[in-house]
Amino acid sequence: MKRILSFAIVLSCITAAQAQRSSFLPANNWVDSVFKTLTKEQKIAQLMVLRTSSIGPNRTVTFFEKEVEEAIRKYNIGSICLFQGGPVRQANMINYFQGIAQTPLLVCIDGENGLGMRMDSVIGLPRQMMMGAVQDPALIYQYGRVVGEQCRRIGIQVNYAPVVDINNNPNNPVINDRSFGEDKYRVAEYGIQYMKGMQDAGTMACAKHFPGHGDVEVDSHLDLPVINKSRPQLDSLELYPFREIFKAGVGSVMIAHLAIPAIDNTENRATSISKKSVTDLLRKELKYNGLTFTDALEMKGVAKYYPDGEISLQALIAGNDMLCLPGDIPGSIEKIMKAIRKRKLSWSAIDAHVKKVLHAKYQYGLANLKPIDTKNLTDDLNSKSNEMRRLIAEKALTLLRNDDYGIFPLSKGKRVAYVGFGLTKDNVFAQQVRNDYDAQVYYFDYRLDSEKVAPMLELFKNRYDVVILGMHNYARYPANNFGISNAALQLIKGLQQQHKTITLAFGNPYVVKNFCDSKVLVAAYEDDDITQTVAADLVSGRHVARGKLPVTVCESFKFGDGIVATQGLPTAPAGSLGFRQAQMGNAIDSIVTDAIRQQAIPGAVVLVAKDGKVVFDRAYGYLSYDSTEPVYPETIYDLASVTKIMATTVSVMKLYDEGKLDLQKTLGDYLPWVKGSNKENLKLWDIILHQAGLKSFIPFYRETVNVTDNSSPNWSFYALKADSSHTVRVADRMYMRNDWVDTIYNRILTSSLEPGNKYIYSDNDFIFLGKVVEAITGSPLEVYVKNTFYDKLGMASTGFRPRERFPLSYIAPTEKEPGFRQQLIWGDVHDPGAAMFGGVAGHAGLFSNANDLAILSQVLLNGGVLNGQNFFSKATVDYFTGYHSEISRRGLGFDKPEKDNATRKEAYPTLSASPLTYGHTGFTGTCFWIDPKYNLTYIFLSNRVNSPDVNKFLRMSVRPKVHEAIYQALLH
Repeated sequence: MKRILSFAIVLSCITAAQAQRSSFLPANNWVDSVFKTLTKEQKIAQLMVLRTSSIGPNRTVTFFEKEVEEAIRKYNIGSICLFQGGPVRQANMINYFQGIAQTPLLVCIDGENGLGMRMDSVIGLPRQMMMGAVQDPALIYQYGRVVGEQCRRIGIQVNYAPVVDINNNPNNPVINDRSFGEDKYRVAEYGIQYMKGMQDAGTMACAKHFPGHGDVEVDSHLDLPVINKSRPQLDSLELYPFREIFKAGVGSVMIAHLAIPAIDNTENRATSISKKSVTDLLRKELKYNGLTFTDALEMKGVAKYYPDGEISLQALIAGNDMLCLPGDIPGSIEKIMKAIRKRKLSWSAIDAHVKKVLHAKYQYGLANLKPIDTKNLTDDLNSKSNEMRRLIAEKALTLLRNDDYGIFPLSKGKRVAYVGFGLTKDNVFAQQVRNDYDAQVYYFDYRLDSEKVAPMLELFKNRYDVVILGMHNYARYPANNFGISNAALQLIKGLQQQHKTITLAFGNPYVVKNFCDSKVLVAAYEDDDITQTVAADLVSGRHVARGKLPVTVCESFKFGDGIVATQGLPTAPAGSLGFRQAQMGNAIDSIVTDAIRQQAIPGAVVLVAKDGKVVFDRAYGYLSYDSTEPVYPETIYDLASVTKIMATTVSVMKLYDEGKLDLQKTLGDYLPWVKGSNKENLKLWDIILHQAGLKSFIPFYRETVNVTDNSSPNWSFYALKADSSHTVRVADRMYMRNDWVDTIYNRILTSSLEPGNKYIYSDNDFIFLGKVVEAITGSPLEVYVKNTFYDKLGMASTGFRPRERFPLSYIAPTEKEPGFRQQLIWGDVHDPGAAMFGGVAGHAGLFSNANDLAILSQVLLNGGVLNGQNFFSKATVDYFTGYHSEISRRGLGFDKPEKDNATRKEAYPTLSASPLTYGHTGFTGTCFWIDPKYNLTYIFLSNRVNSPDVNKFLRMSVRPKVHEAIYQALLH
């Protein structure tokens, strides 16, 4: 009977342990079932978090697997915290520990800037201060989501992030660049976005370090910092982000080791073990009911005053739930049990803490625990890191001063030197300035003494037009001026007095205090290869500075300073204009990155604007598949048929609005050279609606290629270099005979017409309309649109023949053309017909970036007006953008939604577009769509023809899917 009873007890224990890991019970039932299996000692141990490793001298890692295993088997501890080590080893360790634990372990990590902050082989993400320079809250949400997904992938339930301390003390030795900055509103807003992103990905966030660790000059790892502020001061500043993030639903909070007499004046009583701080202030006054973690109890700021297990006892008496790194487990349990017997602490309080912890375990999936799959683990953890680093860098880099006219951005043809302070060899930035400017590169290590300064200054005299100064490899924290030597500062000052200079600080922005009189100054925040690449591209003008300083560094540069390009529409958080920004960002990211992964496109830019404000503006991928050049929001694309609207149609609208063009007149009324042809009596009305019967496309180039292969150029029509008889640039080292342009027009004039009342989308329609514009205005089309629209609107990137205005690196290469030009088409128009017109035609040839395209789109959406400038009347806009054909969906020039979208198998341009919508698509993978019903603009730019399968992009319906994702985020 005894043996049967013993077996039954063992079986019930095994069954209970299995039920804890695979259960379909409701939360309360699961918590109660687990709670009942715990002894008194185990209840206390459930509130303990143990470290699994530490780092020692020479960055060697020591693992505590035996100690943690013993604590699990002997005490049934509740949680572990990961620190250093490789991800696969960490995952195997988690699997093992979870397998032997009686109660599933809550796995934590201190990973403010992703798992790379702790784990080797995992790419680190930017620190929070760099994110504080970003002016796009949606990107902070995406950052949090990436970190949350990393945690989920490796079996972590809690990440001790974000830091919501306000760093209002530049000498802070422990927070500093871990903070979003000194502005309480920015810290709160970005902390909430980070938290929401992480928790939406299934990882509990932990706001730290309550009640605010930003205004200290003592490191709590070494001693107890004191904050001598009044309670009203704390309420108005330090506590503000915590209040806001509590209201927003953060899952947990970490309590700091701080002495704050205004809260608790007990000598050496840290906030982490203060009942007045945790119970009275946090719980009762601020009404926070989430999980609390102490900061590490092994830190000397508290451990020196409360040794052994006493600190654990004091933390529980204060009202904490979880004891982080308590050190002495048996001593802690013994002291806590003794205190309960003496009624200093109650079992009811312990039970409440334990049940709260168990509820958190249930909420984050530990009731149905599955082993971590280590296959491709490191690759999965790194899959989104570089893209996020680049997005943060391109939106964070901050131009603080640009007083040397004509130096920044740095143009070609100058004698350039680069001095890399803190370097002993080339880094990515040095390599790029070598490539871009043939720069001479010098290194000045911080160990060099002042004797080296004078010879270097002498060497540089009269030798260079511009000297770029880069501050690298300096310390993160302010002690000893970040480790920057006096000799380095002497050399910098001497070079700035002697030359025109561009100074960049790659790291903590507080270091800028040393360079506040620099004529051209950039804060770059981090010193990794991606930040260096983005910074080099900023210097060369491939993109613009978008960041603003998150902290005050000197009298000259305060919080919020930064020269942000004024081009483009203002920006606004998507959530402030009715979007579910997380839903929109995740959906667009997923669609575009999948298209890149499947090689439908090498890269793209997506822009969304509402109510005249840009709410989403993001670049993806690279210029081409064999390129390491990233796409920026400012990257210029061949717009293809979008030219028909953004050059030709807007010109027609302007002339119509001025009464200079009548759509009921014929081509013959405006173009004398068409008289006598079958084109003479074609009405402009029918032409702009694509129902004049013109052929859709005439392959002009076929007459100029060799008959033998019907592909390679016949060099009787072309020359390798421009000369007096070959001035029409068709592509690189390919200039067409001047007289052949007349032949092309003759081919159009003599082409046959299709029967009337038939919709035929035609390039030739808009070739004619472009010539009509030129005939009325007396100006070439490219000059007229530039003077009338682009220059007045500040659309610097928009225009024809971009190679004449920009370096190739600013422009996305369009296609490696197998026939005709037989080369990579890069900065020359992709359309062969427009190329044979010299790059300018009414149907193709326009290039632009998304920001500039959004400006002209907003003019249309505003009814012809922007910033006090009137381009045409609202009546004209409404007239041209309405439906005007019984046989097609077309407006006057503009494309429109299908009239029967609601019942079509495939809606165009997307199901949720209102009938008021108008826009256009381009063959190269571009589009813009404007929906007046929602004051919405959507722009997609890509070079889809630069792909192994040029039609995969269309089969995947990338543009419509992104378009619909925008509506879904807005309408629901």
